[in-house]
Amino acid sequence: MQVLKDLSLSAMVAGFVAVLVGFTSSVALVFQAASALGATPAQTTSWIWALGLGMGATSIVLSLRFRQPVLTAWSTPGAAVLATAATTNGVGMAEATGAFIACALLITLCGVTGLFARVMNRIPGAIASALLAGVLARFGMEAFLALQSQLGLVLAMLVAYLVGRRGWPRYAVPGVLAVGIVGASALGELRWSAVQWSLAWPVWTTPQFTLASFIGVALPLFVVTMASQNLPGVAALRAAGYDTPVSPLITWTGLATLVLAPFGAYALNLAAITAAICMSPQAHADPRRRYMAAVAAGVFYLLVGLVGGAVVGLLAAFPKELVLAVAGLALLGTIGTGLAAALKDEPHREAALITFLVTLSGLTLWGVGSAFWGVVAGTLALMVQHYRAGTTRS
Repeated sequence: MQVLKDLSLSAMVAGFVAVLVGFTSSVALVFQAASALGATPAQTTSWIWALGLGMGATSIVLSLRFRQPVLTAWSTPGAAVLATAATTNGVGMAEATGAFIACALLITLCGVTGLFARVMNRIPGAIASALLAGVLARFGMEAFLALQSQLGLVLAMLVAYLVGRRGWPRYAVPGVLAVGIVGASALGELRWSAVQWSLAWPVWTTPQFTLASFIGVALPLFVVTMASQNLPGVAALRAAGYDTPVSPLITWTGLATLVLAPFGAYALNLAAITAAICMSPQAHADPRRRYMAAVAAGVFYLLVGLVGGAVVGLLAAFPKELVLAVAGLALLGTIGTGLAAALKDEPHREAALITFLVTLSGLTLWGVGSAFWGVVAGTLALMVQHYRAGTTRS
């Protein structure tokens, strides 16, 4: 069977690292959003069940369908929107669930009509590559900033990466992870007490549809998910050289959200940062076999969903510096490739640089993150330069 032939240790480790980074970097925000909406502990666990199931199923099915590394994720800025909406608009679980369903319908509509794909097809490759590099560069910087608080651990991981890249390029990241775990264990930094072994069970929340929740929750959730998550997600695919059709991906994330919304899947979307880990050469030297990294990540997501709090606790057992170092080092190659593609053509260089810097800045306006504003700034710069030159360059 071709799938088994394409499976490799490096792909499995890349999938695990992607899930490790995805969960540990933002699961606290998801818990905060659920708590702000008044979710019970059982409902909060159901959120993890629904999100894990949705991300796992869509990642596995879409990656196998297109034989390309398609990784999905929950909407991190969407969780921030929910936490804010709960405090400012007084929205509870029932109204929020209705907003999740409305958001899912809007996402599905964008996929079915091809509207989002048409927008993405108009973004130049240099801008898309600069966007990806800007989104990921912060993780590269944080990997080295982690030296301030855990010098010995992070330095050992950096040495393991450099030695691995020279001797065993495909296994450099697995080596970094292994050294990090051993080092953290030796330092007594692994918090096994955070692990509580228990299965997660779905809890149904009957949706309530109101105009206030549609305007105050559904629309902002939809905007930030499309602009701050799906847009860089597609850019990551394009920058890695994959021509995966956009519309089916958006449609399926919308439908998965629609089905799982009553159980807590507030918004599923394409991943960018974690997907870049699965698309990197460290996942596999052959780009045609990297899809198995996303499939492996999907399996780990399913496990997270099924055992809920136990796996979340397991992931939380790793020290923050270990996670930051693994993520940053795993993304170095992708960051370099993105910057090289963004800056190689002189006519697009300045616009791409503006895109990169605005995205890296973390700028947020009206609740929309820097990924969207980076594309807007770069596109405007490109238009002004072309207008000034009096020509249209491709």
